[in-house]
Amino acid sequence: MESISVFEIIKVGIGPSSSHTMGPWNAAAAFIRIIKRERSIEDVQEVFLEFFGSLAKTGIGHGTDIAGMLGLNGEDFRTIDTSKIDAEVDRIKTTQVLNLGGEKEIPFVYGYHLVLNMQKSLEFHPNGMIFRAVFNDGTELIQDFYSVGGGFIMSQEKKSIEKHCVRTLYPCHKSADIQKYCKKLGLDKISDLILMNEESWRSQEETRQEALYIWQQIKECIYKGVNKEGVLPGGLNVSRRAAAINRKLLGDKIYKNIDEWFRLVVDAEENFTNINKWIACFALAVNEENASFGRIITAPTNGASGVIPAVLMYAQAFTPFTSEDDIVRFLLVAGEIGTLFKKNATISAAMGGCQAEVGVSSAMAAAGLTEILGGSVGQVLMAAEIAMEHHLGLTCDPIKGLVQIPCIERNSMGAIKAITAANIALESDPAKARVTLDEVIQTMWETAQAMSDRFKETSEGGLAIAVNVPEC
Repeated sequence: MESISVFEIIKVGIGPSSSHTMGPWNAAAAFIRIIKRERSIEDVQEVFLEFFGSLAKTGIGHGTDIAGMLGLNGEDFRTIDTSKIDAEVDRIKTTQVLNLGGEKEIPFVYGYHLVLNMQKSLEFHPNGMIFRAVFNDGTELIQDFYSVGGGFIMSQEKKSIEKHCVRTLYPCHKSADIQKYCKKLGLDKISDLILMNEESWRSQEETRQEALYIWQQIKECIYKGVNKEGVLPGGLNVSRRAAAINRKLLGDKIYKNIDEWFRLVVDAEENFTNINKWIACFALAVNEENASFGRIITAPTNGASGVIPAVLMYAQAFTPFTSEDDIVRFLLVAGEIGTLFKKNATISAAMGGCQAEVGVSSAMAAAGLTEILGGSVGQVLMAAEIAMEHHLGLTCDPIKGLVQIPCIERNSMGAIKAITAANIALESDPAKARVTLDEVIQTMWETAQAMSDRFKETSEGGLAIAVNVPEC
């Protein structure tokens, strides 16, 4: 089985959805690379893009169409100025011209060159899409892609995606592998094992720097979220709430930058109610940014992007474990737990419901927190198991296909569950646990397969049809 770096699971992303926004964006970029490899951008006369299944049914709400256009237009979601996205999309639609790969202008009519096919699903995966390039000589290049969660893409033809397979020194594809290698190497910390394995991609110092960069991005995202008010885009008229909670908790205190704000949070009155509200505030802030095409940290998906930031910010603000080393260890362990779900189940709501997103993120956060709070190897894995056990069967039923209701609040709940799971694990003996993390991952996958497609990010069941709202 292929090894996955923790920074493929926890990475810089853009809202509102990893599978429905980042995945199609990555697929468009991959298609551009295939064109360049097989022919030339200059030879292209037209490009067509068709989305199927879940991608089509919730495509407008998730910005799937926007991602496809901007990806073909040569934009990178990691660097694009998010404040200019609307203007660029309007330009493409109005002028009916796409700058393919950022190199050649070609005609592009929305609704003709880009289609959301809500009547058909591709057999390989519910998040399917087909790209077609027509060349000047009349020949065509056709490529299918599937967005499988967390921004990852696949194709039925492996050669279509250039990827270098990596095998780590101590492959950890099950939680039992982690326990085995920690025991064999005499390691008390899972993060020490993961740090060694990450050397398959980069040096230990580079891994530390990447983790600290992720932390800086988390802080910036939360800071943006707690300082923005108004209504989220999409037509549901969902009001931002993080800013009001932040203002109420800080009272009349004034800050001018992120560092001053963070210091005020750390120095704020600490009681159970206030800390609980801060955790909710952190998660809401991130997911409100995600819902408005903001830059966030995908962990492991965008729909679940608020859980790990909320729990890590909680640890940094309200526990003694605030060193850079604690940040690195938290993220390494959280990311590694995410890889176990990715390899043995799914992190795609279109495949497994929200248990595959917020549930996985809660398990990741619980493990990371337990690691830095002094938990043993067994307690860390137990915390992840507890968090997922109490998310089993969680459906994905976004109203109008928007990553807003119930997604935003659900991240706050996932963060609280993660902290609770960590606290329970720290007071427990893993040797007496009746359920292992591997067993709960297997159960999650079986539950995902048995779950009706109506509850898998199609907006055809649950709250999505129970709640009557005007057309967005």
